[in-house]
Amino acid sequence: MEREKILKSILQRKAVAVLRIKEPEKLKKVIEAIAEGGITVAEITMTVPNAIELIERMSEELDENIIVGVGSVLNAETAEAAIKAGAKYVVSPVFKKEIIEKAHQMDVPAMPGCFTPTEIQTAYEAGADIIKVFPADVLGMKFFKGILAPMPHLKLMPTGGVNLTNAGEWLNAGACAVGIGSALLDKDAIKKENYSVLTENARLVVGSINEALNK
Repeated sequence: MEREKILKSILQRKAVAVLRIKEPEKLKKVIEAIAEGGITVAEITMTVPNAIELIERMSEELDENIIVGVGSVLNAETAEAAIKAGAKYVVSPVFKKEIIEKAHQMDVPAMPGCFTPTEIQTAYEAGADIIKVFPADVLGMKFFKGILAPMPHLKLMPTGGVNLTNAGEWLNAGACAVGIGSALLDKDAIKKENYSVLTENARLVVGSINEALNK
């Protein structure tokens, strides 16, 4: 199954870049810059202008090693359009069973956003491949440890609260991967087209992850 293959790859790579940029014409260079630094899972959010068209273009133009997905998905129709355009996984800020069902029907992983223990377990039972704990900075790493103690079967990914140097700490707290956006994607660097800053940021994140994995 394609879905299992994609999921396995995301779990191996550990970092998902959340791309919520306001200058879509720079998207390709941004993704290539962070990929050079080692982050090769790119989530293009629906808040980016012309997101569906961009997903289609990026899926065709980027190196095949880069896994392009869609984020900020709020309904099954958007999930379907994005997958048809080339999205390899679907991320949502909320838990809606219809989004998971549509993603699975089209053979890609689904990552709903959840906040409470009950919501997290309900999403798991609905088939969520990874559960995006959002906003994770409100809950913190202790929440992950607390949730996973009685429910170790869960695959949890924090989004919000992940910075350039603490990705490894989130993994040590039990996260299966991390979602990182604003800390990685320096707005000023993007504005000035100083893409080497993004590459260096990605290297810092990957370094933090590798340090945790090698302990």
